[in-house]
Amino acid sequence: MQFQEGYHTYYIYIITNKAKTVLYTGVTNHLRIRLEQHKSNIVTKNKTFASTYNVHLLIYYEKFTWIQEAIAREKEIKGWRREKKMDLIKTINPDLDFLNYLFE
Repeated sequence: MQFQEGYHTYYIYIITNKAKTVLYTGVTNHLRIRLEQHKSNIVTKNKTFASTYNVHLLIYYEKFTWIQEAIAREKEIKGWRREKKMDLIKTINPDLDFLNYLFE
């Protein structure tokens, strides 16, 4: 993996619906705006995964400096079974609280 020079913040994140029955993993360079976009897609009924399953509640995130590392981590997590994702989430959020308030 080749790294480009620069210093930025990138996030991988896992969001869910109110009932916590669906998990969505994504990557972004601005988590607050991305969470707003997911919520907006639900309100406007855009044909997205988020709008279909009402997914917009943050339950997990990690920060990265390099986009290549964030993308690699996102792909790794997306390949996991639900149980392994839940174990990861519970390492920082054992009660599965919604963390959106951290980025408002």
